[in-house]
This record gives sequence, structure tokens and C-alpha cells, in this order.
Amino acid sequence: MRDSSTPSSSKQSGASSQKTPFGFRKVALGDKQHLVDDVFHGVARRYDLMNDVMSGGLHRVWKDAMVSWLAPPRRGDYAVVDVAGGTGDIARRIKRRSGGNAHVTVADINGSMLEVGRERAEKAGLTGIDFVEANAEALPFSDAGFNAYTIAFGIRNVPRIEKALAEAFRVLKPGGRFLCLDFSEVDVPMLDKVYGAYSFAAIPVIGQAIAGDREAYQYLVESIRTFPNQARFSAMIGRAGFSRVKHRNLSGGIAALHSAWKL
Repeated sequence: MRDSSTPSSSKQSGASSQKTPFGFRKVALGDKQHLVDDVFHGVARRYDLMNDVMSGGLHRVWKDAMVSWLAPPRRGDYAVVDVAGGTGDIARRIKRRSGGNAHVTVADINGSMLEVGRERAEKAGLTGIDFVEANAEALPFSDAGFNAYTIAFGIRNVPRIEKALAEAFRVLKPGGRFLCLDFSEVDVPMLDKVYGAYSFAAIPVIGQAIAGDREAYQYLVESIRTFPNQARFSAMIGRAGFSRVKHRNLSGGIAALHSAWKL
């Protein structure tokens, strides 16, 4: 949900003068969110299919690993906010893993992705999932309202990651869990070269063939390369106030799961 307040001219000037990565390009901080929105509006209906093709289905294994590490309980009040989770892929997994017990709020800034998520939850007959248009940097939720905050393959698209992490800390209850799944730095010799070559040569071509949008997937490949590696991202999580920060590499570090607690 975009902030409806009117920023001061000095703030607007500051946002326009600051630069942030958009793939390999540097763009004005205030422009990045609109550029990211355009990427996901265009590919929303084929987003999960593209994930299957690009990863050979591995994204499903990684997401299952994330929800298994979360281990949502099957009884008692348990509220999760899944940020940047528009298509509901993680939310549906959490609902099923919890035996329907968990209440999941899917927050995403992109209305097209949320529309897909609502349709799929309804088709699956799942209740107790809310879909809210919201900005990860300014979530429209009260303090300390959730037992867990999850975000999968989304945080690297946020213009100001530090603000998103601060919001994650704010909306979690004391004792709440933070879990982030995203692409990371490959730590297996030769796999890094093979993966890098595949990413730049094949993924944009597949994006054009399946989603009709080469540029969107060129951006996604580049965004992976500019995202902080495991150690640097762990340090960012710690600076946001979280404790017991850990990560697990998946598939040789192609993806990584970061876990932390608000203690």
C-alpha cells in the first residue's frame, strides 16, 4: 500500500538524488519501485511457471525447506505475514503445513500478483489467507502483531532493504521469527561459473519465450548479482535488531535461507 501522504519537496529531492541498483543500472531511489512494479505486472500470471522452468522445479524444494524450518504449529493462535508473496505460493504452503491453523496475511505492493494469489487460494479452497496491497518499507500493520514474517525472492527488489528489515522487526511479536529465502552467492567451485553462464545466457531467453518479457528476466538475473551475499545480508539482519541470525545454503548457495528472532 503506497503511502498516501504528500512528501515534502526536500524529501522528493533527496529521493531523486540518491541512487540504488536496478539490476546493473543505477536509478534514482524514488524510481526503483515503479520499475520493479512494471516488471511484475507484466509477468504475474506466468511468474510461478517461469520459476519452475528457470530452476528446474528447485524453487518448490527451497520453499518447502523454508516452511519446514518455520514449522508453523497446528494449534493455538499463529499469525504470519508473508511479504512480497503476491501469488500466495508460500502462504498456501504455510496453511497446509499448519493443518489450516495459521492465519496468513500476504502483503505485496503489486496488485497484479495479489490478484493471481487470491484466485489460486480460492481455487484451492483455502480460507484464512488475507491479501493486502502494501509496501514492504511501510507496512500498514500495527506493532508486534505477527508470530512470523516470511519473504521469499522478494527482498532484493525492495529499494531500501534496511527499511524493510526494520518493518519486519516492528511488526513481529517478541519471540517472533523472521525467515527470508532468496538467491545468494554460490560457494561450490565450478558450480558458480556454470550457474552464472546459465543465468545470463538462458534465463532472459526463457523469459521471452514463456512470459513474453526478456527485459524483466534480464533484470531479475542482474538483481541476483547485486544482492548482498550470505554474510553481508546476515549482518544487515543483525543491524535491524534481530538475534540468533543464521543461514542455510540451498543447492550450493544458489539460494539461501536466513533465519532470525526478535528477542
